[in-house]
Amino acid sequence: MSTLLRVRFSAALAALLLACSALAQVPQNLPAIPLGAGIHNIRAQVAQTDEQRMTGLMHRPSMPTNEGMLFIFPEPSKQCFWMKNTLLPLSTAFVADDGTIVNIEDMQPQTLNSHCSKQPVRYVLEMNQGWFAKRGIKPGYKLSGEPFKSRQP
Repeated sequence: MSTLLRVRFSAALAALLLACSALAQVPQNLPAIPLGAGIHNIRAQVAQTDEQRMTGLMHRPSMPTNEGMLFIFPEPSKQCFWMKNTLLPLSTAFVADDGTIVNIEDMQPQTLNSHCSKQPVRYVLEMNQGWFAKRGIKPGYKLSGEPFKSRQP
């Protein structure tokens, strides 16, 4: 292989790797559903596959006030979250099948600290940090919306 061909090949490979790296850092945009917290409306993108849940809100520079992400797991279990590659400070509500908030954890951007549910849950709702506190929403509060309807007694 000639030197010129090697240089062009190397440049093309570097450009391809850079493009792939940039694509990997694009925030995901998932279908959203409406949820309710009393008089407060939430627009929640739904992460329900393994890949969607692993990416979550990573690489997002900002998020509108009443928007968030609802993580849906196939079965209730102890859920733990961290903030690797997440740029926003978030408040995370761990939610039981009937929509009742089990616990809320504040999480700092770009950390690997683990924040876990206090009991097995199927749902986790991430909002901008302080969203729940500013509205007086605490553990025991019940969220409303389609995911919780079929699971209420």
